[in-house]
Amino acid sequence: MSDFPNDDLPGDDSLDEDGPSIEASSEMEEALREATHAVEARRTSAEEAGDDPASPDKLTIELLSQELQELKGLYEGKLKEFDEQNEPFLRLQAEFENFRRRGLKEKQESFKFGHQNLVKDLLSAVDNLERALEHGAQEAGPEVRGILDGVELVHREVLGALAKHGVKEVEAEGQLFDPADHEAMGQVPSAEVPPNTVLQVLQKGYVIHDRMLRPARVIVSREATPEEAGSGGSK
Repeated sequence: MSDFPNDDLPGDDSLDEDGPSIEASSEMEEALREATHAVEARRTSAEEAGDDPASPDKLTIELLSQELQELKGLYEGKLKEFDEQNEPFLRLQAEFENFRRRGLKEKQESFKFGHQNLVKDLLSAVDNLERALEHGAQEAGPEVRGILDGVELVHREVLGALAKHGVKEVEAEGQLFDPADHEAMGQVPSAEVPPNTVLQVLQKGYVIHDRMLRPARVIVSREATPEEAGSGGSK
């Protein structure tokens, strides 16, 4: 009898039952290598012993070798079939992961910026409070002092509430002009500061976290012409 009965070799049932996996693939390849080496060793021994090529033992080795090659081909075919069947599941898994990440990002952005429209509406009220304080300071009579104190208190509370939700004022006055943060409403010649320096803020700008709500409207300096410098036009 042969040393390699067919019952010990993995057949179609072992491949179809659960499908190939990484562990099963490694074990199968090792078994095929061992069987191939054993068949080759048996053939070499028979050739060295001068056995008749038509002897039963020689024929058995040839049949086992052929069956082993067929089994190896079947095994590789099953692996290819498994990969083809597994590809849609891998694609679906990748799509689900992308969907999960998009959902998480949208949830985070909603938490950070979901109230930005409300904040934009409140900024006009903040502007009006600041105008009232500015005009009131120019006419700081005793009869309006109490009213101004109340307006200033409301102004501080509104700014404090906005700060708790990530709203900050854009730095502008004295800064170099940055089109990402500032909106130039005009230019004034000046020899006291470098060109493109913000000289005056007409309307404050605000950001919510790292997103611009509205840029600061500013007046920017420029280099004075010789005529402006000669006539004392620079400030």
